[in-house]
Amino acid sequence: MSRGQLPMRTKVGSRLRRIIQRPASVALTKYEKLLPAIEAREDSMRDLSDEELAESAAQLRLEASFGHPQLIEVCALGREAARRALDERPFDVQLLGVMGLLTGHVVQMATGEGKTLAGALAACGYALQGKRVHVISVNDYLARRDAEWMRPVFDLLGVSVDWVEPARTHGERRAAYDCEVTYGAVSEIGFDVLRDRLVTGAEDIVLAEPEVAIIDEADSVLVDEARVPLVMAGSVDAGVADEEVAKIVRRLRLGLHYETDSDGKNAWLTPAGASVVEKALGGIELYGHTGSERLASVNVALHAHALLTRDVDYLVRDGKVQLINASRGRVAELQRWPDGLQAAVEAKEQLPASDRGEILDSITVQALIARYPTVAGMTGTAVAVAETLREFYRLEVAVIPPNTDNVRVDEPDRIFASPSDKLRAIVAEIRRVHELGRPILVGTQDVAESEELAEKLVKASLEVTVLNARNDAEEAEIIAEAGKASAITVSTQMAGRGTDIKLGGSSGDESAWQGVVDLGGLYVIGTARYPSSRLDDQLRGRAGRQGDPGGSVFFASLNDELVLAGAPDVPQGIRPDENDEVTDPAAQRHLNHAQRVVEGANLEIHRNTWRYTRLIERQRADLLKFRDEVVRTELAAELLATEAEEHYVELTEKFDDATASRVCREILLYHVDQLWSDHLAFLADVRESIHLRALGRETPIDEFHRAAIPEFHKIISEARSRAVESFTKAEITDGGIDLGASGVARPTSTWTYLVHDNPFDSDAEQALKKVRGMLRKKRT
Repeated sequence: MSRGQLPMRTKVGSRLRRIIQRPASVALTKYEKLLPAIEAREDSMRDLSDEELAESAAQLRLEASFGHPQLIEVCALGREAARRALDERPFDVQLLGVMGLLTGHVVQMATGEGKTLAGALAACGYALQGKRVHVISVNDYLARRDAEWMRPVFDLLGVSVDWVEPARTHGERRAAYDCEVTYGAVSEIGFDVLRDRLVTGAEDIVLAEPEVAIIDEADSVLVDEARVPLVMAGSVDAGVADEEVAKIVRRLRLGLHYETDSDGKNAWLTPAGASVVEKALGGIELYGHTGSERLASVNVALHAHALLTRDVDYLVRDGKVQLINASRGRVAELQRWPDGLQAAVEAKEQLPASDRGEILDSITVQALIARYPTVAGMTGTAVAVAETLREFYRLEVAVIPPNTDNVRVDEPDRIFASPSDKLRAIVAEIRRVHELGRPILVGTQDVAESEELAEKLVKASLEVTVLNARNDAEEAEIIAEAGKASAITVSTQMAGRGTDIKLGGSSGDESAWQGVVDLGGLYVIGTARYPSSRLDDQLRGRAGRQGDPGGSVFFASLNDELVLAGAPDVPQGIRPDENDEVTDPAAQRHLNHAQRVVEGANLEIHRNTWRYTRLIERQRADLLKFRDEVVRTELAAELLATEAEEHYVELTEKFDDATASRVCREILLYHVDQLWSDHLAFLADVRESIHLRALGRETPIDEFHRAAIPEFHKIISEARSRAVESFTKAEITDGGIDLGASGVARPTSTWTYLVHDNPFDSDAEQALKKVRGMLRKKRT
């Protein structure tokens, strides 16, 4: 067998898996057939000088088409460039990943199989076709790390590369986007899109037309965060929370003054609670005319009090409320709830209210990715969402076999009747495995659980390292040492951590590695099943890296949040044994059913959200065409010169023509942008009340369209007429033109943030009910 070539058993095994287990994946046969030709080029590539290697790469820029011969050349050049620049010779499976990406697929590659290098070589391949590439990651740290790490490879192949991050200036951003390959977090690139949408001069635009997106952790970006809106807001005033109501609600007690549903999505006052609140507010009637204004404040304060938990949904750090990204277990930078709920949580924690903003523009992650004509991605867990990727993005999954067979042992779930029984069993299992000297990684659901477990372990005289949203700045260092002998690491969600766990630790000491291998490798423990089987697999995948030994086990209880949300009615007759463990097979089936319900509900919410946002994005695209015409042409000046000729002549007599394009353009663009902002606010109000409107047997989406479309068609004509009115009112003096006096005044400050999914959206409740009903029918 030639060096780096796929072992025959791996080839056969991968084909067999595609036939039996991987119906959603594309065949790799046509790419595997190219591997011998790539290897045949290896010796000749080694004979080239660095300059000759770059010249060979440059020849690809002259090719009229990009087929199999070009794929072979890109992979051969990339393999040699990586060998020289990084001292890493890409395996055949990595080159399969490169070819999968270059043909527009989402490639599934296991943890530790070299996705970062595969992505970089694919980016080079697209760049050498003359296409501009954005390599999109889940956070700023990974974007910068990967760009700097892979830069020597890009340099050898003559491809320019840079990255964007929040600290970069406007000029640095523009320079980064001018490169052939730009690395950036999905949020940062999205925020730059929003900023570009509000410029008043073409010279201020930083982004060129999008061409290719290669997405790291593709399932996380394309599925978990697909419906997250990225928002650009302008200052209106300081946020205001009803502190009086917050103090009253703080005294209310569950079961007596308010109730919550089993899904934890809704809370409401009982008659006794309403009476207490009404009396505390001076005897008003909450549900009458006198109390209607306070009712909204009471409801949002109750939701903040009853349904959002500190150290689970958010942290309080540096005097601010910081949301926690549930899919990654880390602080969600720049993310916030809608204004009313954000202020209510801040009042609950007795913190000053943050500034209230008027939304100037927004875009969902899904709509952001839809801007790119070519999309490819890579992740360790794509097959589970293959149908979703096909439905929403028309993307197919290519499963890349591991370079070395996975020998990790995944044990059956251990299920208990109650969370307390489960916790005791987890501590006992950690103690048992730790006494063997084997490293342990424990994945928890949230910050509070990670700290509770760590406290129990310390009491049991076990030394533990905790990684959660409180110390995520040290995550790379913590994860790198999680494979040391006897290490116990407790972490929140491991998705998107971006650092491999090497057995024996980061030192690379061979004896340390061998010692942990002899113990069985890293042992992964999940403290509960996640809302998605993909997240379970991502945690398991931290063990068994590159053929290393490893093991995993998940603990669960029949009262875990997943079960209560997805299948709260536990079958009768299920009883724990003398060790408080539930071994009845029906318990495992019920747990799996609960997870499927929650997965189905999330997919239904995704579908429902996209039905609404798709119309908004189409409207925004239409308006942006008009706006871009205003920015790049003399349309505004022509309009005002025609509709307000006398005033326009006066302006041109006192100022040069360039100053008069600019003034006219700013006036028209101001009204276009303000009317779009008003339209977004209108649509938000419609969406809030849509379910009430739909009581008359109209479907909510039809009602939304019926309200949204006529209002949108008014924007351009209204912007024109308002621009003429503002222009004629503006006072022209020798010192300039006072636009502010005529009402043309943009916000004094703007900022960007992500809107956290509203946890009380009725869509979530409706989706859970729908999926439960569908699965119930199937079972009967």
